[in-house]
Amino acid sequence: MLAVRLDAETETQLDALAKVRHSSKSDLVRQAIIRMLEDEEDLALLNTARAETTSSKPLAQLRKELGLDG
Repeated sequence: MLAVRLDAETETQLDALAKVRHSSKSDLVRQAIIRMLEDEEDLALLNTARAETTSSKPLAQLRKELGLDG
């Protein structure tokens, strides 16, 4: 179990959002944490892919190599 302290304004906004979405505050916080963790994982994958990229080519050269320019 996890307890989270929120300032009054944030809790008021969370209450309002929960009412609009017909959800509990806990569900909204859980969804937000899951989304953040997924975003962090995606960012780590992007950084890994960038680090593994050894070279880059101008678009015109790549199109020519792929036979896309007549």
